Amino acid sequence: MDTDLSGHRAVVTGGSAGIGAAVVRAFAEHGAAVAFCARHEDGVEKAAASFAGLPGEVRGYVADMASPDDIDGFLDAAEGGMGAPDILVNNVGQSPSRNFLHMSDDDWEALFRLNLLSAVRCTRRLLPAMRKQGWGRVVMISTGGAKYPNAALVDYAASKAALVTTATALARKYASDGVLVNSVLPGLIRTPMWERAASEIATAGGQSVEDVFTARAQNVPVGRYGTAEEVADLVLFLCSDRASYITGAAIDVDGGLGTHVF
Repeated sequence: MDTDLSGHRAVVTGGSAGIGAAVVRAFAEHGAAVAFCARHEDGVEKAAASFAGLPGEVRGYVADMASPDDIDGFLDAAEGGMGAPDILVNNVGQSPSRNFLHMSDDDWEALFRLNLLSAVRCTRRLLPAMRKQGWGRVVMISTGGAKYPNAALVDYAASKAALVTTATALARKYASDGVLVNSVLPGLIRTPMWERAASEIATAGGQSVEDVFTARAQNVPVGRYGTAEEVADLVLFLCSDRASYITGAAIDVDGGLGTHVF
C-alpha cells in the first residue's frame, strides 16, 4: 500500500513519547517533514535524537499546549522551519484519575484547555492554508473512553468526546475544500502512561508489572494491549491519499474492546 508522504508537512502535538512519538516516526519514515512539541526540553531532545536519520526531517519544540502563547510560538516556529503544514495530528492530552465529587471547576477547565482547546486552536490556525491549497488532513487522537466512559476518568472522557464531536462537525464543513478530518479512538495501548499506572498497581498489590498487564488484557478480545505503532499505522493511513474517501469517521483501535462495556 502506497502511504508515501513525501512533500507533506505535518504537525504532531505531544510527540515526544507514546502514540505521538510513534506517529512522528511513521510520518518521517514515509517522507514527511514533521514538527512536534512536548512540555519538557529533555523529552523533546531525547525524542528528536531518536528520529535522526529518518527520510523525513523532524524538528522538536518545547511548548505547553494549554497555553495560547505557547501554541502560537510552536506553530510560528513550525511554519517558519518547513512551510505551511498540511497535516495536523492533535494528540496531546492528559488523563488524570480522580474522584468526581472532589474535582473543582478549575480541574475541569484545565483539562478541557489542554485536551480540547489545544486542538481547537491548532486546527483553527492551520485550516485556512489547507483549504487554500485544496488538500489537508486533521486527525484527533481521542479515546475509546469517549464512547465507553468510566467515572474515574469522567473529565478526560468528556473532553475527548468533545474532540470527536468537533472533528465530525469540521469534517462535514470542509470536505468540499479537500480537508479530511477524522478521529482515532485508542483502547488499551501500552504507552509510558500505562507503564506508570501498571507499576503503581503492581507495587501496591505485590505483583509484577507484567502480571498487571496480563490480568487487564483478559478483557480485550484479542488478548493483549495494543502498541503505539498500531495506532500510528491507522493515523498514517488516514493522512495518506489512500484514505481520500474517509472523513468524519471515529475509528476504534482497541482489539475489540469497544464492543464491551468496561
